[in-house]
Amino acid sequence: MRVRTLLAAAVLGLAGTLVPTVTAAAAPTCADPAAPLTVSERRLALPQPAEILRRSGFDRFERVFTPSLCPLPNNRAATAAIGVQGRALWAAAVARAQGKLPPGTLPVTDDRPLYWARLQLTKAVRQWTPSFALSPADRAELIGVLERTSRGQDTISYPRGKRKVLVTGFDPFQLDQDIRRSNPSGVNALALDGTVIETANGPARVETAMFPVLWDPFAAGMVEHTIQPWLPKVDMFTTVSQGRVGRFDVERYNGRWRGGFPDNDNISRTGVIPIPTGVPTVTPAPEFVPTTLPYAAIVAAPTGRFPVYDNTSVTEIPAGQTTPVVSPTGPTPGSVARAGGGGNYLSNEIAYRATLLRDALGLTTPGGHLHTPVLQFAPDNTTELTDPVFERNQQDMVDQIRAVLTVALEA
Repeated sequence: MRVRTLLAAAVLGLAGTLVPTVTAAAAPTCADPAAPLTVSERRLALPQPAEILRRSGFDRFERVFTPSLCPLPNNRAATAAIGVQGRALWAAAVARAQGKLPPGTLPVTDDRPLYWARLQLTKAVRQWTPSFALSPADRAELIGVLERTSRGQDTISYPRGKRKVLVTGFDPFQLDQDIRRSNPSGVNALALDGTVIETANGPARVETAMFPVLWDPFAAGMVEHTIQPWLPKVDMFTTVSQGRVGRFDVERYNGRWRGGFPDNDNISRTGVIPIPTGVPTVTPAPEFVPTTLPYAAIVAAPTGRFPVYDNTSVTEIPAGQTTPVVSPTGPTPGSVARAGGGGNYLSNEIAYRATLLRDALGLTTPGGHLHTPVLQFAPDNTTELTDPVFERNQQDMVDQIRAVLTVALEA
């Protein structure tokens, strides 16, 4: 019965405006407000996240989730209930982005409600004081369940009779520079999940998953654990992230190097990309792994208002040398990677991991990385959460990514 209470709350969270407000007097209290939070969770105290959640209606998830944790009797029940709520959050974000739920007063394709609502729920689990013993490792796993389920990582599914495409996206990032930021790759993931692209070679079903802008989950194998079951089955895959201003880039080479730029929790990691134990890999690890996307066809096609480039540039330490240099036409024999075409941040890392796994599994599947333009507000907008320029940019990037996928599937 107690698990069903939370399951009902999850369904209400998906249903939208039907969620009753949980009053302070009626809400159970089973939280420790002194429990330490992550840097990302602490940003919830800023006014903009609260406004994003209120204007999208996604503040409803925390209202039903937090008090519903209190009666959970054991870790098994908590795992099941938290998983259901995570999937409900993902489903609601996808439905909102595809016009199947009221969007509130923010852009329909907006990825920010999902991001901030997820953080509200991870904060609730982190501060939860259950009635049963819960070890730090068990609590971390419950948060892991919430992360995986609310990112679409465990709900990838393809029907028969259609070609299969796997696309990934990222959370917003660099939020200390502008807390309002959205990530067009996350926008794209929500807008395209479960949709069908009609191509000259037949219909193709797109499934998506989102990933955090955090170094340590990548080192733990989140990318490989999500995509490994599907790579042998799909007809094409592409990782997607936000890149350069005013342009798309098909990144030709992905490099084996973490450059240390701080992540969303302000953690830095520098060194070779670590591949977790038990994940298929290539030995010795290549310094650069190439795309197998049909980049020439993509670049040549009129896919939208942003130009698309075949980016062959990398940063490397040439064989026998010690100083990194930029090689505009790709890696030279025997060099050591210091940045792929997509840099040396998590954009490059997800591409390296995905294409390395492709090669480790012996696949010839077209796959690689696509960088979107930077998602910008109107030049005079320094405070508002949205404006017509921002909304047009969001929608145009989604439309152009869909067009790019269509070209690639027809190549």
